[in-house]
Amino acid sequence: MTIMHKITSALSFDINSVPTDLFIGGRWVNGSTGKRIEVLDPSTGTPIAAVADASIDDAMEAVNAAHKALPAWAVTPPRRRSEILRRCFELMIERKDMLAELISLENGKALSDSQGEVAYAAEFFRWFSEEAVRLNGEIYTAPSGANRIVVQHQPIGVAVLVTPWNFPAAMATRKIGPALAAGCTCVLKPAIETPLTAYALAALYAEAGVPDGVVNVITTGRSGAAVSAMLHDSRVRKLSFTGSTEVGRKLLHEAADTIISCSMELGGNAPFIVFDDADLDAAIEGAMVAKMRNGGEACTAANRFYVQTGIVAAFSAKLAERMGAMKVGPGYDKATQCGPLINQSAVDRIAGLVDDAVNRGATVLAGGRPLQQDGFYFPPTVISNVAKDAAIAGEEIFGPIAALSTFETEDEVIQAANDTEYGLIAYVYTKDLSRGLRVSERLESGMIGLNRGLASDPAAPFGGVKQSGLGREGSHHGILEFCETKYVAVNW
Repeated sequence: MTIMHKITSALSFDINSVPTDLFIGGRWVNGSTGKRIEVLDPSTGTPIAAVADASIDDAMEAVNAAHKALPAWAVTPPRRRSEILRRCFELMIERKDMLAELISLENGKALSDSQGEVAYAAEFFRWFSEEAVRLNGEIYTAPSGANRIVVQHQPIGVAVLVTPWNFPAAMATRKIGPALAAGCTCVLKPAIETPLTAYALAALYAEAGVPDGVVNVITTGRSGAAVSAMLHDSRVRKLSFTGSTEVGRKLLHEAADTIISCSMELGGNAPFIVFDDADLDAAIEGAMVAKMRNGGEACTAANRFYVQTGIVAAFSAKLAERMGAMKVGPGYDKATQCGPLINQSAVDRIAGLVDDAVNRGATVLAGGRPLQQDGFYFPPTVISNVAKDAAIAGEEIFGPIAALSTFETEDEVIQAANDTEYGLIAYVYTKDLSRGLRVSERLESGMIGLNRGLASDPAAPFGGVKQSGLGREGSHHGILEFCETKYVAVNW
């Protein structure tokens, strides 16, 4: 493993040019508290900016702005909404380098990952710019012949969008794109660990022609109280949340008080299944993507590797070699392949999971210990012979750790893969297409990567089953999450 030197002047833009105030009603405001929240560079652990700390009153002012903007935006012609979203896409692509550097700076992920995120995030605007003009209804005759059935999809109203720190651009655009395409207005509350990307994009939306109040962005150190207040305002009709299952449960309780429509993209515990007949090189390449995209800090990251006994020795050796050779360093260094984790708590948690697994009989094949240097670094790690009762086998890892176990039969691995409260995504590698499809059908998961380490696509319905979430993002399903279906019975 190569540890890279810290970089003090790697950015092509001035960090001071990024907005740090609340964005409410098309204006930048300091907020009523007058307080600021420090944003750290995970590569060094030092502050890089301080953003406004919104009060509950500020959050309600954002709801006011969204509610005021709703009537005009809801009746804006679909073609006009489409053109504005298309312009958001174009501006993001024009500024992809700056946005990628900003993501790497505040999030820590490798610049190559940040560049991929910007392209992915921008694509949601292009996709939903096309969906905005294709929000088709239905018309058909009632079976009795008594009347016609006319079905319309109308904007649900003001939406509260709560996003995590691991994909600060994509998790926002995956919600804002369909919300605006449907004719909704919104309040975005990004994570305080990575707020700068959300504010930079807010300025971009305004430049693209998004009317004042249609998108509002607030950061707050009182996340629970602020979101609760917004959810208890009768003008808010939608909550779209991406984050942990634990927080998702709490928000569902809050939303129940006013019967708010909820879309929940929650945690994962993705199995990565490799059968003996798999193409070894393809499985390794897929594993590197599924595990190490975003440094493992992704709900879609491969969490539990199940490798059939006939191929486990070769697979383990190759994976350990590949992960052990990755260059670790500041995310904004172009040579970095694995950046730091988001904070020290994440490092401590990962170290605890590895130690627990080792104490239960696991073997470290690569990495295994935190790096003793400034910043929040844990090296890419491979551990084998992971016990079923190890914490790492049941918890979402959210870091660069590949935990390997073996299996003998198809039924055995399916039972093990399904033995979790989560069901977001699973990965299967086999040359036998019949087996691959058969296993895919039996896995309790909303998404399957069959001989692929990457399944996310703006045109595909992203979401999970069981306690991995409710609803779908992306595809045509994504815009319907921001619509109410109205039925009109009529004769003619």
